[in-house]
Amino acid sequence: MDRSRASAWLMVTLLLAACGGGDEAVVAGTPVEDPPVATDEEEAAVVAEEQQELARTELVREAFSYRGAGRDPFLSLLRSGDVRPMPQDLRVRVINYDPRYPQRSVVTLEDTTQGRRYNLRVGDQVGRVRVVQIRETEVVVTIEEFGVERQFVLPIRRRQEGNTP
Repeated sequence: MDRSRASAWLMVTLLLAACGGGDEAVVAGTPVEDPPVATDEEEAAVVAEEQQELARTELVREAFSYRGAGRDPFLSLLRSGDVRPMPQDLRVRVINYDPRYPQRSVVTLEDTTQGRRYNLRVGDQVGRVRVVQIRETEVVVTIEEFGVERQFVLPIRRRQEGNTP
């Protein structure tokens, strides 16, 4: 029993020696120094330094932009200004066609519902109607409706000889 008691004490001593270690080894007989006590001035300086560091920290937020949320879903599509003019409401008044440089051609379209006139070139857009091509006697336009593009050909209306304006 003495032998088992001695080995138990030895195990406890070794265990305590192994567990109590830090980075510094304490030599027996050396006095342990207390950590330095900070004064009020030093504490104030440390707090002021931390506040300055926090003031230098700048928060940056990401900005998001959603393209599809521009229209009020409860507003009627027919009364919304985004829909007007419809291709059926447009009438070709004048085509100034340049055969050498078709990109310089100009068309004058009139919105019959509102009485407005638009001078447009290829690529110009009014509402959802975009001019694709200007020909000598007609204009090709596209309209995008719910993700589907439709093409319309708007002919110029010639005055007949019997009618006077």
